[in-house]
Amino acid sequence: MTLLLLMAGGGALIGFLLAVLGAGGSILLLPLLISGAGLPTREAVPLSLLAVTLLAVANAGPYLRRRQVAPRPALILGVPALAGSWIGGSLVKQGLVPEPVQLAVFAAAALVAAWLLSRRRPGAGGGRPAGASRRPGGALALAGQGVLVGLLTGIAGVGGGFAIVPALVLLAGLPMPLASGTSLVLIATNSLVALGALGHWPAAGLPLLGPLIGGGLVGAVGGQALAPHLSDRHLRQGFAALLVGSALLTGAEAVQRQRSPSAASPPTHAVSPQR
Repeated sequence: MTLLLLMAGGGALIGFLLAVLGAGGSILLLPLLISGAGLPTREAVPLSLLAVTLLAVANAGPYLRRRQVAPRPALILGVPALAGSWIGGSLVKQGLVPEPVQLAVFAAAALVAAWLLSRRRPGAGGGRPAGASRRPGGALALAGQGVLVGLLTGIAGVGGGFAIVPALVLLAGLPMPLASGTSLVLIATNSLVALGALGHWPAAGLPLLGPLIGGGLVGAVGGQALAPHLSDRHLRQGFAALLVGSALLTGAEAVQRQRSPSAASPPTHAVSPQR
């Protein structure tokens, strides 16, 4: 029962963050499943992808109705991201990426994204048309970022929003609300491709999916009501803080599992819904 409540509470926070920021789902979900539920990374990664896909689809609706999705940046970043997701997931499937490396990649990428997003740039958030590039070659840089986002999705089991949102803000010049809506659409497609590439259904963790999604939908309702009233600056600051916290938690878990490989294989009762 305690574990189910933990998953429901975590799901509510994740659903709220996805609704408000268009990201933050798997940046919290992966540490929750690994550190909180005791799942090995092999089970946590596909379960994270599955849950984030469902919650991203649920949260994308209000952004689509408000027309807060930018098709051109979505295509420029999204198509290369799909290729990267397939490659990253295939590498994990073949056993070429050890578990501590998966977690360390996740933590490092989150810290870099937080640093980039928290930087103040001249003209940030102002006056540019939606989807405009900040500099010559911005489209190419955005496409390159898409490949990196996809690799992270496939390797670390994240929807990629924590990297997609900073890329859309910093490279495509989108304000946070538009970047958030675009991110949700990309997260859903990107996660599905990565899940297919992994080729592994998280059977042992499926009992946790119900409370995660149930809590996520409750959180999403609150987030969707609040999202239109938050300022771009506050969204950027909150998102950067979220990235730092998740990076530190996941980095600590990576160090622990590197020192104690047996920690990656907890007893199966750790995911039992009756506990």
